Amino acid sequence: MVSPFVRRQRLATVLRELREERGMMADELAKRIHYSRTKISRLENAYGRPDVGDVVKILDALEMPDDQCLPIVRLASAAAARGWWDSYGEAMGARQRLYADIESGADTIREYNDTTIPGLLQTPEFISAVAELKRAEGPLSFDLDKMTKARQRRQEAVICPDGPAYTVILDEVVLRRVNVPVEIMAAQVRHLIQLMTSVAGLTIHMLPVDAYIDGIAIPQAAFSLYTFPDPSDPPMVVVETASNDLPYTGSREVEQHAKRYELLSKAVLSSEDSLRCLTEAADRLTRRATGASG
Repeated sequence: MVSPFVRRQRLATVLRELREERGMMADELAKRIHYSRTKISRLENAYGRPDVGDVVKILDALEMPDDQCLPIVRLASAAAARGWWDSYGEAMGARQRLYADIESGADTIREYNDTTIPGLLQTPEFISAVAELKRAEGPLSFDLDKMTKARQRRQEAVICPDGPAYTVILDEVVLRRVNVPVEIMAAQVRHLIQLMTSVAGLTIHMLPVDAYIDGIAIPQAAFSLYTFPDPSDPPMVVVETASNDLPYTGSREVEQHAKRYELLSKAVLSSEDSLRCLTEAADRLTRRATGASG
């Protein structure tokens, strides 16, 4: 199933462009079908799951020919679909639910992370350890057990033979600035090595701490880029902040981050050297965990 979130973005654009092509203001459209201006705005800005019946009324008001209505109604139906993540509700965490939705049906995922191991690559033990750090800051906004299971389900959907091409740029500082028990971090890094050497669609490149990054300011936040098989579905970027995640489909934001990713890619280690970097980190962490010297 292709992401309903992405289909909502596409539907919003289609409805807004159809209305504007007819020179009709949103207020006028709302009056014609006896809806509030707010309801039209929500549909045209992809806020919430659309009602297919509402979309049909809008198309009627815009006097769309029947043969042109059918694909838009199908798009609305796809935008209103529910995914496996909806059954978890708020228990899996709103931020993770957004990622699960966008990842669904993706063709490619490119991720840059400079603060932690990407969620799609985390072990259950690492997930729990990070959650405990969040718990120390205040009540959790998710159920830990359900959040962990949901993240594992996301991993199964992406890290699989039929999954998207998934490329990760991981800042080396993530391996050196450890905030979970060292033995958990050591096992996590060995998990990265195992995935890197056994999953065909996954590529992990390390960005060394002394890398020279030419042409851009160093990104201040982690971000993920997504493309989809249907060229009509807009590519997306999701930018991670401390409190929430910001999804964008606008060409300016997507192009800016795609360019940043391209330039970062020129500064990363090769696959062979990235594997060596991870192996050395795992060995170093294991020595720390066991109290060995060297």
